[in-house]
Amino acid sequence: MSSYVEGALVKGETILHEGHLSLWGLAHLIALGLITLPLFGLGLVFLVAAYIRYKSTELAVTTKRIIVKHGFISRQTIEINLNKAESIQVDQGVLGRLFDFGTLVISGTGTSHAPLTGIAEPMAFRKAFIEAQDSGSRREG
Repeated sequence: MSSYVEGALVKGETILHEGHLSLWGLAHLIALGLITLPLFGLGLVFLVAAYIRYKSTELAVTTKRIIVKHGFISRQTIEINLNKAESIQVDQGVLGRLFDFGTLVISGTGTSHAPLTGIAEPMAFRKAFIEAQDSGSRREG
């Protein structure tokens, strides 16, 4: 089964960087699941919810755009062309800095998108975005 990102690629577009959720960002669900596991399997609900959220979230920087997809049954996507993306903001608290996870906020021309929380290695994603934007502007110019 191919991923959403792979299926969304157009001719001549390649993936430069793939991001994913951090398990540290899901720690609250995992902890709740482990604590409530003895209670008639209630913990399984939290553990399954964490697993589904982890597996159903995809982030990628391609040669042409940024693609973000989350959702299992219902799907929500954000796709911004690199030349229309103005900035990418990284927010990391103390724990985020220690365990290398944080929140990404991607702003396009005239619009701001909802924060993407619990992203693993957000600085690597930001770096890939800047490099892709830079190489895209060199190709155009």
